[in-house]
Amino acid sequence: MSKKKIVIISLGILVAAALVTFLIFMTEPTAKSEGATKETAMLVNYVEAEKGTFTPTIVATGTVQAVEDVMISPLVSGQIIRRADGFVPGGNVKEGEVLLQIDPSDYRNTVALRRSELSQAKTDLQVEMGRQKIAEQDLQLIGGDSLSSQQKDLVLRQPQLEAVRATIESAEAGLSQAQLNLNRTTIRAPFDAHIIRQNVTIGSQVAPGDNLGRLVGTDYYWVTVTVPIGKLKYLQFPDANNDKGASVRIQNTSSWEEDEYRTGYLDKQVGALDNQTRLARVLVKVPDPLGYESGNSEKPIMIIGAFVETQIEGKPIENVVRIDRGLVRSNETVWVMQEGKLSVRDVNIQLQDSKYAYISEGLNDKDKIVTTNLSTVADGIPLRTEGSDSTQVKNSRQE
Repeated sequence: MSKKKIVIISLGILVAAALVTFLIFMTEPTAKSEGATKETAMLVNYVEAEKGTFTPTIVATGTVQAVEDVMISPLVSGQIIRRADGFVPGGNVKEGEVLLQIDPSDYRNTVALRRSELSQAKTDLQVEMGRQKIAEQDLQLIGGDSLSSQQKDLVLRQPQLEAVRATIESAEAGLSQAQLNLNRTTIRAPFDAHIIRQNVTIGSQVAPGDNLGRLVGTDYYWVTVTVPIGKLKYLQFPDANNDKGASVRIQNTSSWEEDEYRTGYLDKQVGALDNQTRLARVLVKVPDPLGYESGNSEKPIMIIGAFVETQIEGKPIENVVRIDRGLVRSNETVWVMQEGKLSVRDVNIQLQDSKYAYISEGLNDKDKIVTTNLSTVADGIPLRTEGSDSTQVKNSRQE
């Protein structure tokens, strides 16, 4: 077959293929469809808003410290000859109980010496009074009308009498001081106390100013709590009508059981901010922190320096809506289901505690607050609840 014939046949085949393809596209039927598109409303859950008066609970952390905390120090020197059995770390002593006894021998001798000096001075006064009478008789014999008052005082031995009286006063002061030093050899507990530290024992030599030990009172402990300044107005402190402030629940989450707690009350507001956190400081007073009283014997004891969590009962807040804190969305907004659609409300939050937000503006009583997290958030998007109509239908035709 010649080359010319091959070319002609090839061209014929290409033309035939093109014609067949053209015919196929020209004769293809047009698709017609009729139906509807459905927009499905998002399924959500909601809670109804409740407006009223609520009592917030302000949660804050604090540190336990002693109300009464003293270092025992002697006022006289000497050797310790007796130590109370309770004067050991962890021991407990009652007010007035003897803790330590310094050797009183030297001080007893001093008291005896000062007492004899006083007796001698009183004897000298009696002798001088006798001389006074003799001097008065001599003055009458010689006639004292021509003498000045100063000369008469000399004749009547008034300077000697004043000197003896001064000696008596000095002897009395010396005896009083000696007796006071003798009493100071016995060191007693200034109040009902728990012993934190004991630094001396029998045989120790002590001098004024030495640190003998540390005692803390057992009637009350303080918990120093830091709170934001803005929350102070919601705290109730003692006033003229109440000697106790608001109730406070105290827990040590690191060492106590979950259901264990102690109860205290607000006592004081410290008039200076914390240097590091710049938060306000308040004092919570806890009675019987070591559980000595029968009613507290089963409760956990408090330890000085421990880090604790406090739940402070705040002042009631009136005419607000209380919702869970988690329902407050970004930019202080709340999602509300209104007539089957989403309404994003801007709200004014008066206070937030550990669980709730207290809203004064932006929500009304019985508003349906959406609790479900939504992937799409915009005003007006359709919402539905369980059991409601699940779709909204839009009819359309395509040809």
